[in-house]
Amino acid sequence: MAADEPLVLGIETSCDETGVGIVRGTTLLADAVASSVDTHARFGGVVPEIASRAHLEAMVPTIERALKTAGISAKDLDGIAVTAGPGLAGALLVGVSAAKAYAYALNKPLYGVNHLASHICVDQLEHGPLPEPTMALLVSGGHSSLLLAPDITADVRPMGATIDDAAGEAFDKIARVLDLGFPGGPVIDRLAKEGDPAAIAFPRGLTGPRDAAYDFSFSGLKTAVARWIEAKRRAGEDVPVRDVAASFQEAVVDVLTRKAVRACKDEGVDHLMIGGGVAANSRLRALAQERCERAGIRLRVPRPGLCTDNGAMVAALGAEMVARNRPASDLELSADSSLPVTDPHVPGTHGHSHDHDHVHEISKENLYS
Repeated sequence: MAADEPLVLGIETSCDETGVGIVRGTTLLADAVASSVDTHARFGGVVPEIASRAHLEAMVPTIERALKTAGISAKDLDGIAVTAGPGLAGALLVGVSAAKAYAYALNKPLYGVNHLASHICVDQLEHGPLPEPTMALLVSGGHSSLLLAPDITADVRPMGATIDDAAGEAFDKIARVLDLGFPGGPVIDRLAKEGDPAAIAFPRGLTGPRDAAYDFSFSGLKTAVARWIEAKRRAGEDVPVRDVAASFQEAVVDVLTRKAVRACKDEGVDHLMIGGGVAANSRLRALAQERCERAGIRLRVPRPGLCTDNGAMVAALGAEMVARNRPASDLELSADSSLPVTDPHVPGTHGHSHDHDHVHEISKENLYS
């Protein structure tokens, strides 16, 4: 590990996880997470106001924990990266405000980065530098996207996306119908292992000859599963929970992997990266592996802990920004809850990061006036 590789701290607060990661180049030094998921569980979903408050309370202790784990001092850092979007506006604001405060206090460049591009970049921490271009399938509670990234710091192109529910959202909703609690992904994955994926023929959305080749749709599947369960209950029959879980999961991962492999073939890309929270799903990994091997495509999937939202992924993209001399963000950086994936980062309007003295002066005047 070369000492001249950029040492970057990343802050991720797009949803209910306060993630702080520290990376040197493509080496992970610390990955601290404080989750508020248990606080949301009783509401059956993430409550933005609760998430924002939890981030506020967790932020400084989580940063201090990460610095301690990495065995570095904040002044050793070469930059601070933060998720600027997409995500929950209030939650993002906490992270962006904290990152600006640290960048200002330490006089370090600030990088506002894209949540989705970070999910792709995190794979560098496990499997080394990303091939260019990279084809990435990102599946989480908020996103199901197929992206082509010729340059993760500057050029990310959407190939396809969900036109309704995200895959993770469908998992949560079906888990709710089956009374399995929140979040739904891990519990459905576990139960599906004991079920028959071919027991029930649930629909595969957008797989007809005239459908968009790379777009996804999960709301029809979700409705079909819910109706099937209701019909069983109305008839006074037991719902075969394991078979439902397995058949539903199979319908989701079948479409995801089929479309991703097709995109790789069509674009002549010989490898596929899968990221996002649903990438932790064991069946998605297994089926993707099987189909990629058959198609001669190399599959890259980070370990489950790096698939869910974390600060390491933000630090990884930040380190790549520093390594490639991308312009830093301004201290006027704001959170953008619908930041498009085509913006891997939010560059400043004043050129490079060291033109901020006038901003500092104004800020100081405001502080003391």
